[in-house]
Amino acid sequence: MYTLNNVAQHQLGAGSEPVYASWRTEHGNLTTLRPFEEAGEGSLVCTAGEDGTVGVWDVRLAGEAARVAQFRASEAPILSMACSASTQTVAIGTELQNHTASIFLWDVRAAPSPKAHYQEVHSDDVTSLAFHPSEPALLLSGSTDGLVNLYDTRVPDEDDLTLQTLQHGASIHRAGFLDQGLVFALSHDERFALYDVRVDDAAPASFGDLREVLGCQYVAGVTAKTDGSGAILGAGSQDRQNFELVFLARDQASEKGWALDRNNSVGLPGAHGEEIVRSFCFFDEEQLVFTAGEDGAIKAWRPAG
Repeated sequence: MYTLNNVAQHQLGAGSEPVYASWRTEHGNLTTLRPFEEAGEGSLVCTAGEDGTVGVWDVRLAGEAARVAQFRASEAPILSMACSASTQTVAIGTELQNHTASIFLWDVRAAPSPKAHYQEVHSDDVTSLAFHPSEPALLLSGSTDGLVNLYDTRVPDEDDLTLQTLQHGASIHRAGFLDQGLVFALSHDERFALYDVRVDDAAPASFGDLREVLGCQYVAGVTAKTDGSGAILGAGSQDRQNFELVFLARDQASEKGWALDRNNSVGLPGAHGEEIVRSFCFFDEEQLVFTAGEDGAIKAWRPAG
């Protein structure tokens, strides 16, 4: 295992270090933030929250000028969001309210306008959304009902738009694309599996409970590598006060075709102490990792030396 050093830290709300920029949203409780364009290709980000609104922000601008759009996307609290710059579309998933959990698609050009509303595809909270990496008409969703669905959003009839339904068997925490045809699903009880959505009824490559596989207490998330080579899983342990980035790599020798490469994992010793790491991101070219924890801190990490 390789280790990284903590090279910078900002304690949110502590006032001890300068913040590069700050914007105040009006969502009440902010539940999700997503870049509108691919990383490094633009300055727009989207936010959403419990009040059912979506904000679009230009982070090059200061103060209220940064808010380029704000609109009500749902009457129910928003739990998940995905953005497609090529089609100027924002997809949002809602909490179950009045026996309905919805997915809304919005066109955010000029004056935001609704494109579609799906209210029968899930029976519980919609917790995860992702657009296909090269076919933006394809949308993936995950829910606490244990289902991961793939849709063709060009189909106008809700009864006919679902291309695949994957039965993960546990409440979905995260779901997304690894490549053009491979989907991952991670449940709230840390069960992880890969699904080939190009093949009907294909058996999943199941890794089981990652807490047992990786010897961790929780999995913060899964981030696909932009080059299609695999993904990085962030696994942590409060008791040992550590956080580890584990590479999910292609492995032809494995029955699954994929393997968790523990020999080349990256450790972040100390992590956020006894607090859970809620989010992480990495920048390979800069050899830089950011983590955000329940301690209210954002930390930056680089290789030792």
